[in-house]
Amino acid sequence: MKKNEWRYKSYPFMREKSCLVDYEIRTDSMTTQIGHAIAVLEKEKGTGEIVSILRHIQPLAYHVNGSVRGRLSITPEDLAWLDGIYDEFVARAGEAVKQFVLPQGSHGASSLHICRSEAKKSYRALHKVSEEREVPEILFQFLGLLANVFFVLSIEANKLQNIEEIVFVSKAYGKIGGS
Repeated sequence: MKKNEWRYKSYPFMREKSCLVDYEIRTDSMTTQIGHAIAVLEKEKGTGEIVSILRHIQPLAYHVNGSVRGRLSITPEDLAWLDGIYDEFVARAGEAVKQFVLPQGSHGASSLHICRSEAKKSYRALHKVSEEREVPEILFQFLGLLANVFFVLSIEANKLQNIEEIVFVSKAYGKIGGS
């Protein structure tokens, strides 16, 4: 029996020179991290609402992945839904969202911080793609907002586990707008 050559490829575009491949691999990583966060949060008390939100976000993360090479699959309705999630959890977070905090806490919150970081890396990879080809602005909006949603969800996850945020004060930058 002849072996199928696909067994030796993890992704058909791996040898392309375009930054698009790096973006697609980065957003695949983000989508995988969302799945990990779901698995972790399912084991923490009171996190059902966050898990439900992540289950809605995860396929959108794969849609943002394919929206450059393929057909644009992130819609204004998707962005509006995510915007509403952000507004809701910013209101719940209160003062915690106005501070720079260390990415720590419960396993679930830590997983969400990893998702936040992956969304930012995806945004940066998309910027590199935009230097090579036209990229719809909604993809930048979605990824930037997604990173912020992961942040406010991490604050909520810590709050649900009675874990306090640890404020980080930078010695490098000092107070914003201050000395």
